[in-house]
Amino acid sequence: MEIKLNNQTQILQEKCSLQQLMDEFMPQKQKGIAIAVNQTVIPKANWQEHFLHSHDDVLIIRATQGG
Repeated sequence: MEIKLNNQTQILQEKCSLQQLMDEFMPQKQKGIAIAVNQTVIPKANWQEHFLHSHDDVLIIRATQGG
């Protein structure tokens, strides 16, 4: 299955949840992260049951501190 992840094409196994995607691409820290699929933010509580589809556009945003 082909998706876009932060504007780069990625090939994934069939039936991949957002949590599985995060475990594969960002296994270390997953705090302070927001994910949008096709321009809709998916709450972290739903990552486990939100499954990706071919050609989904996934945007991972990391919160930063600054001043």
